[in-house]
Amino acid sequence: MNVSCAVSEPADERVTMGGDGRFASASIVKVGILAALLLQAQDTGRRLGAREEAYADAMIRRSDNDAATALWASVGGAAGLDTALGRLGLTETRADRAWGRTQTTARDQLALLRAVFGPVDTPAGSVLSEDARTRIGRLMERVVPAQAWGVSAAGSGAAVKNGWMPRDPEGLWAVNSIGRVSVDGRTLLVAVLSDGHATREAGVALVERVAREAVAEWVRR
Repeated sequence: MNVSCAVSEPADERVTMGGDGRFASASIVKVGILAALLLQAQDTGRRLGAREEAYADAMIRRSDNDAATALWASVGGAAGLDTALGRLGLTETRADRAWGRTQTTARDQLALLRAVFGPVDTPAGSVLSEDARTRIGRLMERVVPAQAWGVSAAGSGAAVKNGWMPRDPEGLWAVNSIGRVSVDGRTLLVAVLSDGHATREAGVALVERVAREAVAEWVRR
């Protein structure tokens, strides 16, 4: 079993890391897919169509895979995602032809969260428009109750996206969670990536424990 965690505040350049390595993204990549879609629309000055809006809602709030596959094609697949994420400051993520197998790190996922939730007067915060950032954040705040686990266990007012999938022939699970939480009036960005779990439930329990411990350590600093 492997786990990596990254915690920071939106305007703080310091990052607390626990563990390292690349992990299969599973469905947390859907935040990146939506960011890529909105960034491309922003570049051309167009608004999302009704179908794209519906796909975005289903992809983030319900983690709908068919919606993700449709938007993955719209952004240009792996090449389109890599280009967009590079602009958002992710340097360690490599998209796969199967979007759920995209390889990423906790540090890179924190960079993506900064692009969405960080101050607009920073390089990461200035790439996406305020409208795009708001759209992503609101969808992450409104995930269906059954998927509101993960880093949300570490605080209140969570905006979250989780991912899970059997990772290898033995059926071991990858379980990941990224998001924003509030603790004692402070906003924190948290990413926990893990694999090698015997069950999805075991992975969820570990991710939540690691998130709580990492956030508590940050707040004590």
